[in-house]
Amino acid sequence: MPGLGHGGAPAGPQREGGLLTGQRRRRQAGNAAGGSGKLPRGPGATPWPGYKARPDGDAPVTPRPGQSPPALTAALGALMSKAAPKKAVAPPPPGCTLDINDPQVQNAAIRIQASYRGHRSRKELKEKGPPRVLQELKDVMLIEGSAARLECRISAFPDPFIRWSKDGQELKDGPKYRYIFEDPDIVALVVRDGGLADLGRYTIAVKNTFGECSDSARILVEVPAKIEKGPESTKVKKGATVTLTAHISGEPAPDVGWAKDGEDIEEDDRVFYDIGSNSTTLTIKRVAASDAGKYEVFVENNLGTDESFARLDVL
Repeated sequence: MPGLGHGGAPAGPQREGGLLTGQRRRRQAGNAAGGSGKLPRGPGATPWPGYKARPDGDAPVTPRPGQSPPALTAALGALMSKAAPKKAVAPPPPGCTLDINDPQVQNAAIRIQASYRGHRSRKELKEKGPPRVLQELKDVMLIEGSAARLECRISAFPDPFIRWSKDGQELKDGPKYRYIFEDPDIVALVVRDGGLADLGRYTIAVKNTFGECSDSARILVEVPAKIEKGPESTKVKKGATVTLTAHISGEPAPDVGWAKDGEDIEEDDRVFYDIGSNSTTLTIKRVAASDAGKYEVFVENNLGTDESFARLDVL
């Protein structure tokens, strides 16, 4: 059991709020010496360690609040004098220097600036009012089988209602069309599994309780030239008229040509072909025996080529 000091209080230090107050330190020092807990006074009295006596020897002088006892000050000074010297800053290792003319560094600076603009935009979002388009939609080129993304920046508070449409028809968020919301102010539409049917004008409508705004752009589709369905082989009597038809696709619209037995057909008023938006037809009037053979149709654009053939027999 620990010994008790004056008045039955424990002799060991007691904490108050996690720290010992100066008053309680002095009191406990006295208790530990078996006295009354008061500082010794009068000539010949042994002062509390760290206190100095007045020149007249009447009583020890208590340091002002915030001052350290001389012995403690000296000890701290000795410790500080032995502190390790500051280490010299080492130069950056090879490869860690920045070249402001480096395109990657310039791109990083652009992204930092964009992030700062985004911070400003978030601040603007706190201001109630009608939605505004901060960055307009841009036309996008879509290659068949890939995905396209239409993106713009808006400012709107309270949060707005977003609706996308294509050529006036609303697009529902789902597997084909995906609504994208990116903090703080980016909205986008992703069109998946692109094809020629996705060609058109897309519009975003943004609306909240204070008003609405809209913007639009086109998705331009590039599709390799293709023969969806080739001409069918057929038999015809002499003197009759026969037609061979092929269904085609492609964007940009493909060039079309016909050939007989490997030779390009020279059109005239008897043998000629027409090209529509999605088909081509070869017409042969007053069929003769020499018209029998293998007929080929071919299509081509900057993305690809395709061909098909059929036989014509003359009876």
